[in-house]
Amino acid sequence: MASFNRVILVGNLTRDPELRYIPSGTAVSEIGLAVNDRVKKGDQWVDETTFVDITLWGRTAEVANEYLSKGAPVLIEGRLKLDSWEKDGQKRSKLRVVGERMQMLGSREGGGGAKGGGRSSAPAGARGPSRDEGAYDDEFHPSSAPSSSGGGGGGFPDDEIPF
Repeated sequence: MASFNRVILVGNLTRDPELRYIPSGTAVSEIGLAVNDRVKKGDQWVDETTFVDITLWGRTAEVANEYLSKGAPVLIEGRLKLDSWEKDGQKRSKLRVVGERMQMLGSREGGGGAKGGGRSSAPAGARGPSRDEGAYDDEFHPSSAPSSSGGGGGGFPDDEIPF
């Protein structure tokens, strides 16, 4: 029987990323994510928060360390991994997410949780490898497209629709 291990989370960082390098020189960053859900209990809607530990590797880890800070909204796609160890004769385990893709959310200007008060003008090369390299994804978002009075919808004139 085949199996499938995929997780997609959207939430806010609970702390600043903790970047380190392993002996091979590969970057590793640990982040905490708070994911909120609204559930109805009785007559009231109540927020339930789930806290998830996430490990990012390579350029994705470096980008997270450079541009994200506590409170920043982010989308993480990855896989679940169960870590097991023994401490003081007790067997312990922890379920975590290995992040394989990261998408920073929120506006580029002001707020957004970026280090230094905002990421209003990130250098072009600081956004990480291309989509083909799989470490970082920079998707098209219609809300950030230039506005136009053209009739094509999505803010593009008919002859400039991006697909």
